[in-house]
Amino acid sequence: MSGAKHRLAGPVLLHAALIVGSLATLVPLGWMVAASFMTPGEANSLPPRLLPQHPTLDNYVTMFTRLDLLRHFVNSAIVTVLATVLSVLVNSLAGYAFAKLPFPGREKLFRTLAAALVVPAQVGMLPLFLLLRQMGLVNTYGGVLVPYMASIFGIFMIRQYALSVPDDLLDAARVEGAGEWSVFRLVALPVIKPILVTLAAFTFLSAWNDFMWPLIILADSGMYTLPVALANLVGEHVQDTELMMAGSVVTILPALAVFLVFQRTYVQGIMSGGIKE
Repeated sequence: MSGAKHRLAGPVLLHAALIVGSLATLVPLGWMVAASFMTPGEANSLPPRLLPQHPTLDNYVTMFTRLDLLRHFVNSAIVTVLATVLSVLVNSLAGYAFAKLPFPGREKLFRTLAAALVVPAQVGMLPLFLLLRQMGLVNTYGGVLVPYMASIFGIFMIRQYALSVPDDLLDAARVEGAGEWSVFRLVALPVIKPILVTLAAFTFLSAWNDFMWPLIILADSGMYTLPVALANLVGEHVQDTELMMAGSVVTILPALAVFLVFQRTYVQGIMSGGIKE
């Protein structure tokens, strides 16, 4: 009996720790949602209120009318959708090429790219900004989209997954007279679809929540994406905690919805893309 108790103790403690960690994560999010429905000043009361005494939608109405949050929401939607489409297209082509198309220096080039994964993205922001300024892409959505067109992580992930595509399957299509574009589009793409969905979800979440790069590249406040616009509101309405919580809810809802919809495929793609060789 003592041995059985010891075997049960480990899983029980593990699940207890996971529950505590989950609650520690969910409680602040729950309070954020509750605070977004509170009346002005109610979120700052002592002791803190966990639920609104008189729920109201005034904060959301203010965000979308007086503060014109809808424009920034649309800006974020445009940037995020375009970034996702371009990322999937370019990274899938590059990843497939590194996995299945022989060309001189392929392995050395890929190892160099893989080594660059350890370099923080912030290190390249200044030279990228200077380059885009020379190209006239500062304060344009094109400049915002450039970092998402091809990412080392995306290329690496798709390349690792594409290695699992049987060469015989590709060769059979070539024997039938299919060109390389047709082989990629009609044979390879359906096989690597799970990792493409994973990359699309990852890019969507990254682009929607990105704050630093749009802040650097965009100068016109009317072009700001949602996270940048919300950060500016913090300075203008520093005492309006309830208003800020409403803005935060609006910001995270699309990203949360996408993650929940693609959660299983996202996790499976990440795991399988990391172990295929």
